[in-house]
Amino acid sequence: MPKRKVNFIQGGYYHIYNRGAARQPIFREEQNYLYLLRLLKKVTAESNITVVAYCLLPNHYHWLLRQDGDIPAGKVPTRVFGSYAQAFNKSYQRTGTLFEGPYKAIAVDNDTYLLHLCRYIHLNPVRHGLVASPQDWPYSNYPEWLGQRPGTLVDKQFVHENFNGVRAYQTFVGESLGQPGKLPEPLQPYFNELEA
Repeated sequence: MPKRKVNFIQGGYYHIYNRGAARQPIFREEQNYLYLLRLLKKVTAESNITVVAYCLLPNHYHWLLRQDGDIPAGKVPTRVFGSYAQAFNKSYQRTGTLFEGPYKAIAVDNDTYLLHLCRYIHLNPVRHGLVASPQDWPYSNYPEWLGQRPGTLVDKQFVHENFNGVRAYQTFVGESLGQPGKLPEPLQPYFNELEA
């Protein structure tokens, strides 16, 4: 599964993710998460990139982005985390790299994978034991998908077109709550790669 040598094209969907060096936190407090989300909103708006799904966790993040223009979606993590890492290091009087390596990117070229990836991203805080239900985690756009929070880092049209509305998506996510590893067999290699 290619991770970084991705050909970013207009209309393409990309799963971009990374984790802290030595699995250390990249977010220490609420203001870190909020600052990152402000940066993400600014950079994606300037780059004509749509945030479809995101989840920020204490030591890693997952984004599902759609490239709507000519600017490659791969520019987003470089710009966002360039600024974020500088501010984080200054704030906590630290030096050195914040991440274990360059961000990872996977072109999502399979519709079934795309839909399961949304669920995977939103269930991440549950899988890591941070909350019992995905709507309880404030640093993902799952509440926006459900219409429970008025955030703007969401593509509501995507939800309606691909899941026949909010209730259908909520049911789709709920089906996996008790069995987070249950996936269609052809998708298992994609998700195994994420767990490595």
